Amino acid sequence: MLLEQVEYVRPQSLDEALEILANDDGAAPLAGGQSLTNVLKNRVASVDVLVDISALGDLAGITRTADGGLSIGACVTYDELDRSAEVRQSHWMLGEVAAHIEDQQIRNKGTIGGNCCLSDPTNNLPPILVALDAVMELRSRSGRRSVEAADFFKGYFATALEPGELLVSITVPQMPERSGAGYASLAVGADAKAMVRAAARVTLDRDHATIVDSRVVLARVAHVPTRDAEAEARLNGADATDDAVRAACAGVADGMQPITDVHGSSEYRRQMAKVMARRAVDQAIAAARGGRNGSSAGGN
Repeated sequence: MLLEQVEYVRPQSLDEALEILANDDGAAPLAGGQSLTNVLKNRVASVDVLVDISALGDLAGITRTADGGLSIGACVTYDELDRSAEVRQSHWMLGEVAAHIEDQQIRNKGTIGGNCCLSDPTNNLPPILVALDAVMELRSRSGRRSVEAADFFKGYFATALEPGELLVSITVPQMPERSGAGYASLAVGADAKAMVRAAARVTLDRDHATIVDSRVVLARVAHVPTRDAEAEARLNGADATDDAVRAACAGVADGMQPITDVHGSSEYRRQMAKVMARRAVDQAIAAARGGRNGSSAGGN
């Protein structure tokens, strides 16, 4: 299906882009366009003006922050995340997740900002960003504000962005010492959307024997990436062993109501959430012990 007629503009500066977005309720930003163009083709939504922000320098690049974290421009592509030496040095798992998104053509064009702003529950990057305590940096004509990733995703295709606002960058803080991240995903097929995802981050004690802090984030069991606070409470202070992790993850997603569809029931997804969470936590522990901040992404 072809796109409906739409005006296309390519602003030369971030200020110009923000001015257009502020003055036209029918304007929408266009970065990689991997999802937006399909949404428009299928008449799920419509816009009057596409504001191409893909070439704006203010939205590009990956830089190291003063505290050792990362500042990632909203228009950084999945491929750039995958290939970034800065990302691989300090936030390995973020690069690994990006490396497993769809195919190379999509990774060449799709952007981290677009992946987050679409707020599709099946998307890869939101759960790992929540697990890493990322902060979304927003700009509008009237100013700036920061929103924690855990509060940015509001529901199906809904975010904390207000009219006229644009996600300009994502700040990922430095991980604590002796920390690692993990990510596990269950998909119907190699190229299919995931049924359940889990991301984790753990911090170990000096002897690498005890979990002192954790994040367990589930996706596709709720409308948005969701931290399982009860699982985190069981992990914190527990031995960093297979048996302890299995026991702590046995109650993951209890009380949640995942969707039922042709690929699986709500109960099946709930049970698989426990498995994916355990795998993600195990990866994170192995990464922390190995002095590496992430490990294999474990699937699409």
